[in-house]
Amino acid sequence: MKLLLLLILAVFLLMPAQAPAAEVLIVQSTRHSGYGEAFKGFRAACTASSHTIVLEDYSETDIARIVREEQPSLILAIGDSALAALKKIRRIPIISVMALNFSSGNTPANVTGVRMTISPERYITLFKTFQVRKVGILFSQARSGAYIKRARQAAERAEVDLILREVHNPRQTPLQLSTLKGNVDSLWLLPDATAMTRGTVDAYFLFAMEQSKPIFAFSDVYLAYGAAAALEADRFAMGKQAGEMANRLLGGLAPADIPVEDPRSISLKTNHSVIRKLGMTFSD
Repeated sequence: MKLLLLLILAVFLLMPAQAPAAEVLIVQSTRHSGYGEAFKGFRAACTASSHTIVLEDYSETDIARIVREEQPSLILAIGDSALAALKKIRRIPIISVMALNFSSGNTPANVTGVRMTISPERYITLFKTFQVRKVGILFSQARSGAYIKRARQAAERAEVDLILREVHNPRQTPLQLSTLKGNVDSLWLLPDATAMTRGTVDAYFLFAMEQSKPIFAFSDVYLAYGAAAALEADRFAMGKQAGEMANRLLGGLAPADIPVEDPRSISLKTNHSVIRKLGMTFSD
């Protein structure tokens, strides 16, 4: 009997120790470099223990089961797919970053985070710098309605006229662009997954070329297409913002105590050849 007890004790001691549950479950949509930068920024600000799941590594992932088993103190969602996968989670705080479909207007009470969209006030300042007054925007009310409301308020204060065209599906984009002919002196591209898709990008830049109007974009990717300027959020800094939010949540605050934030670190990228061709002037 004594020998049996010793054997049981030896087996128990030789068993690997079970790792403590991670405080933060990180759900990342893909291994896209932009998501990686946000992840690095998050880890620079939040050093709590974490477990990372990249959705593209799995053909099928039961996130709800993983959350039940791991019981993290909070969850970081990087990208739209990650945020969508967590839509049924209601009792654990969730921080969203790098998600185009994320806004403060339609989020559950347990979700906060950093928007992809830059503060409209930054764009209004840019328009005034380039001396454009009539700015055309195509948008989806469902995706960008809350942002457009903020933009209209900022534009009214600055005496900039926003010419709005609502689209319900991408097929409406070319027609709505045609209604802006002669009515605008620039276009403002929003990261709106209905109004702005891979299939409609060319329509915007064809309009701009035919009408000799500048386009102001949300990513420097569009400078190569012919945009005059782009305001771009720093992805590492966005991740760092999310990490600071995580520290506050882990410190005892609730998501309701932490308002959704705009990206803080913004860079202006310009296409000088387009600016010269259009005869525009601006001050750096």
